[in-house]
Amino acid sequence: MRVLITGFEPFGGEPINPALQAVMKIEKKLGHIEVIKASLPVVFHQSIDVLEQLIRLNKPDVVICVGQAGGRASVTLERVGINVDDARIPDNKGKTPADQRINPKGPDAYFSTLPIKAIVSAINDRGIPAQVSNSAGTYVCNHILYGLCDYIASNDLEIKGGFMHVPFAPEQAVKNPVQPSMSIDDIVRAIETTIIVSCTVKDDIAVADGSTH
Repeated sequence: MRVLITGFEPFGGEPINPALQAVMKIEKKLGHIEVIKASLPVVFHQSIDVLEQLIRLNKPDVVICVGQAGGRASVTLERVGINVDDARIPDNKGKTPADQRINPKGPDAYFSTLPIKAIVSAINDRGIPAQVSNSAGTYVCNHILYGLCDYIASNDLEIKGGFMHVPFAPEQAVKNPVQPSMSIDDIVRAIETTIIVSCTVKDDIAVADGSTH
């Protein structure tokens, strides 16, 4: 099995991105799984172009994109990507799209094809807080989740794909004292678990893990 795992470069004035830091610490081999690591730009559309090139070059069986979600206390596996860009802050090229469709001809949304509930359960079993998330926002993280799923569907590819968010690293929380954080080592362990479960679990588990609001 071959997995492509990506992390975003820093954005929003932050000097680091814990998603990228953790991704780059993942071993290149996890048992029988080959891991290919890459960085993505925090730029609307360019990020999708780079990801598509990586998929064509590496021909992975699974693609997992990872991003920073400052303010969240848990690792969160995203359930759905929606077909809208609505940027509260500029991307790293200064773009601030408002209420724009990512693919004007695409469906309104795509669901992740990763076994997200099995992943959450396995991460929690390792003593790391994890949850299912029902919104990836409307910034570049949602943009890349939608773009990944759209590329897979449009090209009829046999690839599992999805997105996970991670909290701030502790050094970021020093400047944001009311925000939760998670160590890079725990984020690495959560990503490794996500890779392994994505490659070994065919059908997701059926457990109630939704939200009331």
